[in-house]
Amino acid sequence: MEISMERDDLSRGEVRLLLREHLEHMRSLSPPESVHALDLERLRAADIRFWSAWAQGVLLGCGALKDLGGGAGELKSMRTTVAARGRGVGQAILLHILAEAGRAGLRRLYLETGSEPAFEPARALYRKHGFVECPPFADYRPDPNSVFMTRTLE
Repeated sequence: MEISMERDDLSRGEVRLLLREHLEHMRSLSPPESVHALDLERLRAADIRFWSAWAQGVLLGCGALKDLGGGAGELKSMRTTVAARGRGVGQAILLHILAEAGRAGLRRLYLETGSEPAFEPARALYRKHGFVECPPFADYRPDPNSVFMTRTLE
């Protein structure tokens, strides 16, 4: 399956629906104070770049990169559709964002994900690609429902 990554303006219905599903799922797994997923308006901020993943006109997933300043960035809104899970889409999105972060001159990436068992596949993907656990970063605070991870870029 050939995956096409597109810079996205969040205007397409399929993308908006996937992001709504993402927010609803995060809210079903974590208490409100531990949900750090961004809504559409926050994903449109000037310091965030957003991509969607497609194959043959079908949306497979999405992901975003937030510029934290000082050569650091944060992965945001990584999500695959239910139909695309287990097909390498998450990895393709992650690799695309890592490459884009490198092209943008970022030297370190961070992410926040859940600590619940439902988030283990995501944590495993991030570990596979060099992310290690770290203390909270940016405006995050210690939270038993969050796992914070980081990796350097070459």
